[in-house]
Amino acid sequence: MTATVGNPGSTTTEYKRSASRFTDRITADGREGRPVEAGRYRLVVSRACPWANRSLIVRRLLGLEDAISLAVTDPLQDERSWRFTLDPEGRDPVLGIAFLAEAYEAREPGYDGGVSVPAVVDVTGGEVVTNDYQRITLDLATEWTALHREGAPDLYPEPLREEIDTVMEDVYRNLNNGVYQAGFAKSQRAYERAYRNLFACWDRLSERLTDRRYLVGESITEADVRLFTTLVRFDAVYHGHFKCNRNKLSEDPVLWAYARDLFQTPGFGDTVDFDHIKRHYHQVHTDINPTQIVPLGPDLSAWLTPHHRAELGGRPFGEGTPPGPVPVDEEVPPRGRAVRD
Repeated sequence: MTATVGNPGSTTTEYKRSASRFTDRITADGREGRPVEAGRYRLVVSRACPWANRSLIVRRLLGLEDAISLAVTDPLQDERSWRFTLDPEGRDPVLGIAFLAEAYEAREPGYDGGVSVPAVVDVTGGEVVTNDYQRITLDLATEWTALHREGAPDLYPEPLREEIDTVMEDVYRNLNNGVYQAGFAKSQRAYERAYRNLFACWDRLSERLTDRRYLVGESITEADVRLFTTLVRFDAVYHGHFKCNRNKLSEDPVLWAYARDLFQTPGFGDTVDFDHIKRHYHQVHTDINPTQIVPLGPDLSAWLTPHHRAELGGRPFGEGTPPGPVPVDEEVPPRGRAVRD
């Protein structure tokens, strides 16, 4: 994910997320050194990671599957972090590498820092361009417009950006990152602070969404993408594994209906692999779960139950249309999907 797992070596009692090491941008005019170019870049993700899940969703919604190829890592890491053991012979078929760390090394010989996803790799040289998870999706929405599918939604509409940014900052600070601050806290005080901030934000969001379908405006924006990737993992891992247990998502009628609405929207639920999510958190975080036992629950079929959020109005894609079917080679395996009883 975006920081070394468990934040080892920290001398504080609070979890501190590592900053993205590589922050080059890929822009329409190439003004920062890398131009938008179909087929030149490969998006490397773990389906377990909420930060990488953002880029998967945005890539789907905008129809960029043919423009940016996809590499999916094993949900389990070893001492060299993210690895391509899901691919034949344990190597990514495009980049030819066994570990994402090799693309970091290609960018900066001798690099010994954290290796995180999502990462965008330049196929022509095999080096990582960016692991700036906050910027990647915004640039996909605003710089890659020439390669968007017909009917792609505007996920970062200019008139709403100030409000979107304000909402996203609250969501990031207290919920997206807050679950990690609670889960990796090294003192009771640090844990309780993160827990209280998390659920204060939770309550603000629940109230905000009581009478509106989406966080900002009448259609899906980047803010909804960022909130969804935490909510979809909440009951499966954060509630128990990270001790964020004031209540489950499924016990909040507003946020549970909101999350199901998004999950059932093309481009959201079809990117989620619950098997990868549960195995990563419960088997990699051995300081939290030394037995590495993976829970069987929760019941995933509940994600497909009616949500009735359409009654609030709004149009998921604004003036646009839903994305097409998931490419066959990018489908989530049956073990990781929510299916109806």
